[in-house]
Amino acid sequence: MSVSQPLLDTIEADEPSVAPSGNMRELPKTARAPVVLTPTTRTSNQMATTEGDAESGIGAIFRQSSHPMALFFLYFFRIAAIAVYVLSEWFTKNFVLTTVIVVVLLAMDFWNCRNVSGRTLVGLRFWNQVDEDGESFWVFESRDPSRPANPIDSKMFWIALYVFPALWIALLIVSLLKLGFSFIPIVVLALVFNFTNVIGFTYADRDAKQKWANSVAGGSWGLGLGGIGGQILTGAVKKSVGRVFGPS
Repeated sequence: MSVSQPLLDTIEADEPSVAPSGNMRELPKTARAPVVLTPTTRTSNQMATTEGDAESGIGAIFRQSSHPMALFFLYFFRIAAIAVYVLSEWFTKNFVLTTVIVVVLLAMDFWNCRNVSGRTLVGLRFWNQVDEDGESFWVFESRDPSRPANPIDSKMFWIALYVFPALWIALLIVSLLKLGFSFIPIVVLALVFNFTNVIGFTYADRDAKQKWANSVAGGSWGLGLGGIGGQILTGAVKKSVGRVFGPS
């Protein structure tokens, strides 16, 4: 570059009117249209626009739960027992060690489900009691109907209560097909624990609904109805409700 040459002559224009000669590729004659980004409606396959929308699935369930720790341990013990049972052969050949770990996890799950998760998540509890005559009977507890359970907690509790026994039944069928008779006692014990909770909480829930229906039929409805006609109608309601929610 010579000293006498102006500096501006060495800077190429943004949009040259004449294409340069030589081996260089010819530039387009018209300017490219500018790209304008416009917001669109977000669909399920697009990225979430806010942090709250980005969090979903398991995180959303625990955020909406009233008792996330109880919900966590309800699933933790059950998943851990099945995981140890299925994956134990990959890590150890010690059958006794595997049996002890699975049995401990099943026992902890049984106690936690009956005494902690059921009481905090759905407001139900049950146990078996023996009276002075030596006869055993079931005792059911339920929360006040005016304080309903969290819908998320209730839904996840009943899913865990009914899904995991089905998984253990599937594992029992697999053990029979593979002739793995040594693991069958573990599966049977798991089914005993799980079905005990299923039956206990199912009857506890039915008993709670029956008590609520009887209180409504004998309280709110009975106050507005007097005389023999009101007593007959109240008795009919109690009888019909008892057939629906009563033990089969």
